[in-house]
Amino acid sequence: MDVYKSLLEGNRTWVKQKNEEDPQFFERLSKGQSPKVLWVGCSDSRVPANQITNTNPGDIFVHRNIANVVVHSDMNILSVLDYSVNILKVEHVIVCGHYGCGGVEAAMQNKAFGLVDNWLRFIKDVYRIHRDELNAIADYQERLDRFVELNVIEQAYSLMKTTIIQNAWAERNGPKVHAWVYSLKTGVITDLKVSGENLKDLKPLYRIAEEV
Repeated sequence: MDVYKSLLEGNRTWVKQKNEEDPQFFERLSKGQSPKVLWVGCSDSRVPANQITNTNPGDIFVHRNIANVVVHSDMNILSVLDYSVNILKVEHVIVCGHYGCGGVEAAMQNKAFGLVDNWLRFIKDVYRIHRDELNAIADYQERLDRFVELNVIEQAYSLMKTTIIQNAWAERNGPKVHAWVYSLKTGVITDLKVSGENLKDLKPLYRIAEEV
């Protein structure tokens, strides 16, 4: 069986299994969604949000792109963020990167990869901001791992800087923003302990609700 046909066959197997486990599963799912979490993750096929958090369809609203980047002018992620925060009223927004991220590693190199170079520039900016810390790490793999972590942290802060998040904080004291990193080698998620809950978690310059 070729890959394409195996996908359709896999769907039928999954539907059969879910119906056997819970005959009302799809009926409930079709009535709407009320996820409590927005997941901003990497497009890497090895990091599926539901599987690695042991959750079901309907539990997590998902946005994915190369290296889990949050760009303030990207209408794609802003639309996802606005809908999840203001319509779905999610309680948590998680930026989840992963060790061994190809996009982050590509951004650490002086090579041309094609159209994606325009996207990698945002990640290169993270390296520039943390250049002294990263350059002080002699081991290549350790430096890459730390770069992955710093990229996740900076993207979480980029979320907090948006008017969408800050207006929600002012209106309902939520959602909370978190930075996570996932290990492909162990399957374990690490909370980087960088979270935002209100304007106090931002530098004054970025607080739209307060005078600078």
